[in-house]
Amino acid sequence: MMRGTVFDIKRFAVHDGPGIRTSVFLKGCPLSCCWCHNPEGIASEIEIWYNEGRCIRCERCVAVCPHQALQARPVEMPFIRIDRQRCQAHYACCEACPTRALQPVGQEMLLPEVMAEIEKDQLFYDMSGGGMTLTGGEPLYQPEFCLAILQSCKECGISTAMETCLYASQSILDSVIPYVDHFLVDIKLWDTQMHRQYTGEDNTIILENFRYLAERHTQITVRIPLIKDMTDTPSNIEAIEHFVLSVNRNIPIEKLTYNPLTPSKYRKLGKEFLCS
Repeated sequence: MMRGTVFDIKRFAVHDGPGIRTSVFLKGCPLSCCWCHNPEGIASEIEIWYNEGRCIRCERCVAVCPHQALQARPVEMPFIRIDRQRCQAHYACCEACPTRALQPVGQEMLLPEVMAEIEKDQLFYDMSGGGMTLTGGEPLYQPEFCLAILQSCKECGISTAMETCLYASQSILDSVIPYVDHFLVDIKLWDTQMHRQYTGEDNTIILENFRYLAERHTQITVRIPLIKDMTDTPSNIEAIEHFVLSVNRNIPIEKLTYNPLTPSKYRKLGKEFLCS
């Protein structure tokens, strides 16, 4: 049976497309943006994150880890250090933690399990003009599971949207176009070298796919995340706006403010936050 890796499902979302929506966050992304709002969605594998504020320093997690991936450090911060190379997301540490300071990020879910969550609010979708939004991570990074969710929503009469960076093969994009009512396309940086520097990949595929999508779909919104001194410069915003308008001047462009809680997610994952 079709299954995929999901790291969150948020009901009553109002910023991921029109109306009241359920946003399904799929794990894995081909980009590694240094400012990513959802760093827990970048890696495709399930991870463990550590919330030091909940930790009571009982060290039970250290004792039960079968891979000796955890170390208690009484005079350092964070108190628990996770060796990410050793960690295999066994979950013994999470199960032993009395305060849920350690939690798995992501879970494998069967298609019926995901659809059961989406279908809970179908009445609200119908009343508000909402529906289901696939986001991430990058939904197209799990193309088969992504397509299966979209097709199932269509069979249930649920409107669909997808937030995507469009970094995928054209064949994958072709497969989902008939099942997406509204595309939310993130275009982050115009300059190719800067795009590679800050996201790990250049933007050639993204821009080519955007042109391709705009020729085949009418409901598209472009979103520019505003990152200080990176994407929020007048030259970058103007270049993206000029490009989008040259493709189709009827495509709206939104500018997204940065989530101030993002650095805390990096700390929980033991990753360095490079945008401070």
